[in-house]
Amino acid sequence: MDVALLTIGDELLSGDTANSNATWLADRLTDRGATVARVLVIPDDRSLIARKVAEYSDAFDAVIVTGGLGGTPDDRTMDAVADAFDRSLAVDERAREAVERRVAALRESYQDIAIDVDAEASVPEGSRALLNEPGLAPGCLIENVYVLPGIPEEMKAMYESVAEAFGGDVRSRMFYTETPEADLIPDLTATEERFDVSVGCYPDRSAGHNRLKLVGESDDELDAAAEWLRARVETIPEPDS
Repeated sequence: MDVALLTIGDELLSGDTANSNATWLADRLTDRGATVARVLVIPDDRSLIARKVAEYSDAFDAVIVTGGLGGTPDDRTMDAVADAFDRSLAVDERAREAVERRVAALRESYQDIAIDVDAEASVPEGSRALLNEPGLAPGCLIENVYVLPGIPEEMKAMYESVAEAFGGDVRSRMFYTETPEADLIPDLTATEERFDVSVGCYPDRSAGHNRLKLVGESDDELDAAAEWLRARVETIPEPDS
């Protein structure tokens, strides 16, 4: 399953906010055997979001969009996703009930809070609203596009509600070595030539080791490749995180 991640927000491009959502999602999707084929950061530009959502929906098995949900002027994602599928926004009754409950809870602390409930509860026509249990604005599922909030706590909770939709056959094996990267090249190249796997080498100079990762779709092939490479490379135990 090839998945593309679209992370939305001017604050990501300016460096004001770290793109932790993409890293977290990529890790979870990879654990489920899916392949994260693209990660793209784009600004709060309605026409650009719509264009990329439509493009990626056609190109990949699934698309996860995060960020830009809510009622502030820079929250343009839901409108853009509706544009991508030539839909209008419509109030979802389940989402409306959830938003009303959340607003009622907020008014216990902020009595004068003004929220347009119908606007918050609107999703593209024909989509399935994804309720935002820890937050306010719902996400949605429209065709193969999952629209999630940008606030990490809310994004994680909503992803977990649809996590079973993602999967695949990609597996990996990982180990560590203090052998310099340049000295590893012949053995890493030979591993890819002998086995149906891909090999990645990820140096961590501050820790003084290299992380080696074998990726493939066959457990038997991965185990054989790992055994073959381990016999040629001096490995160390996995460092404490």
